[in-house]
Amino acid sequence: MGHHTFDIDGADKLEEAERRYRYVSSEELLWALAPTSGDTIADLGSGTGFFTDDIAPHADTMYAVDVQGAMHDYYEEKGMPENVEPVTTGIEALPFEDDSIDAAFSTMTYHEFASDDALAEIHRVLAPDGRLTIVDWSAAGTGENGPPLDERYTVETAVENLRDHGFAVDHAFTRPETYLVVATAE
Repeated sequence: MGHHTFDIDGADKLEEAERRYRYVSSEELLWALAPTSGDTIADLGSGTGFFTDDIAPHADTMYAVDVQGAMHDYYEEKGMPENVEPVTTGIEALPFEDDSIDAAFSTMTYHEFASDDALAEIHRVLAPDGRLTIVDWSAAGTGENGPPLDERYTVETAVENLRDHGFAVDHAFTRPETYLVVATAE
């Protein structure tokens, strides 16, 4: 699979609500994550913080994790909530203690980091029964938006990968261009 990152020159597109909410709404993410006010939550592949901003008011501590420091610069210039901490790293090397994250989510970035190392690392940092929500472009889609089809996963493959790395899959939905998976660390 291609593991490219989103071009920072197009970051303004990541702030277009009509484009972003077409594929996943903040209400859907809140339902999937089921956060409580004391939770520590990580946005894996946070980019400009578009969805981080939606979840941050429902968390105690929010980590905006992105491999590109330039995305954090964009987010800080835009205005980052006080409870959000930017973390510049790849998903396969998260700088968090074992079992320290209550919930994590990835919106349209799973295809960029999906690997055995990344999934093992997510499982390591999630607390027992911690929730992981993934919304990503589907390999069953048309490819008119998002990354090329050969860089995407099917929901079946994503579910299999999660189960292979110690997650129980609670929900898996396929939509025309995307899929949503809600899993729990076992």
